[in-house]
Amino acid sequence: MAKKKQKKSTGAWRTDPRDALLASPDFDLDRMRRGATPGWKDDKRAAQKFGVKRGDLLSELQERFFAEGRAGGSRSLLVIVQGLDTAGKGGVARHVMSKVDPQGVALRSFGPPSEEEQQHHFLWRIKKELPAPGLIGVFHRSHYEDVLVARVDEQVPRTTWEGRFDEINTFESDLVDAGTTILKFGLMISHDEQGVRLMKRLDRPDKRWKYSANDLPTRRRWDDYQEAYADVFARTSTDAAPWHVVPANHKWYARLAITEILTQTLIDLDPQWPSVRWDPMVQRRELARTMSTRALTKSLQETEEQVEKAIESDREVHKEAARASKVGDDSDPMADAEANARAAEASATAAAAMADLQRIRQQKVDLLAERTDS
Repeated sequence: MAKKKQKKSTGAWRTDPRDALLASPDFDLDRMRRGATPGWKDDKRAAQKFGVKRGDLLSELQERFFAEGRAGGSRSLLVIVQGLDTAGKGGVARHVMSKVDPQGVALRSFGPPSEEEQQHHFLWRIKKELPAPGLIGVFHRSHYEDVLVARVDEQVPRTTWEGRFDEINTFESDLVDAGTTILKFGLMISHDEQGVRLMKRLDRPDKRWKYSANDLPTRRRWDDYQEAYADVFARTSTDAAPWHVVPANHKWYARLAITEILTQTLIDLDPQWPSVRWDPMVQRRELARTMSTRALTKSLQETEEQVEKAIESDREVHKEAARASKVGDDSDPMADAEANARAAEASATAAAAMADLQRIRQQKVDLLAERTDS
């Protein structure tokens, strides 16, 4: 008898990465294993499959979030990515944010401050680039450069960068109160792995443009930067804006973890399609006046298919969100309750859409009848 093919694993989280990677008060950067994959129970291949599936859900949720902002919503999402050279910050933008509609993403990178920026408070240039409602802002480096680089390179006195920790906490707390959800990721690679990646940039002609003459002096101050990052995590990981410290020796794991946390965050935000302020029945009649009888007849024939497609899409998103919210091996009664609530919400939405379908069909039939009568 032929052996039955074993189904390949699509991967799963043993522990919610929001918990596994949280910089809690007892977090110790020195003891962190940079090549570990906390919370993930499978391998790279399974992670890639899982990432594709999560990407589909992330895309659907982001579209709702963007639509909510366009319709007058006030919520936004800010993703802050910090890490030393070669840690994979650019990969987050390319591989994670490529899963969503680019028009809903605002990517900003903060290098050394310009002469104009130096004349202002260190948060001045940051405030100018905050994401608008409905957008996911991604900061490739951020205001944390002013307590990392400014500290290690002794650009400002100790009293200055020390005082910035409290200013940052207040700034981020105010942002959260105003409707911005903040996700902060510290990508941490090992000293050896950084050396290998820098050497690869030197060896490959297509990667040399990424290398900077400043990379080596920065690398020589590795211990100073590790101490600075440890202080950042200890002093600015707050309830309002916690840090998630990601082992980044495995690029696939870092991207997977950030994708998962971003998706879970949007699930919790639960963005909905906005209601419109105009009457679809009125607009449908006006639009029909600009259409030929042939085109309107075709629209009538497709009505049921289009509405049912929307219903199925919404039902699938609710189902995937409910399934995704049950992350980790441990049973969570709250997650079960939320999943049941999402199922009920999906059923109610479907029922309302089916009732609307009958009204839409009847209106189009009436509009075509009016043409026949005339």
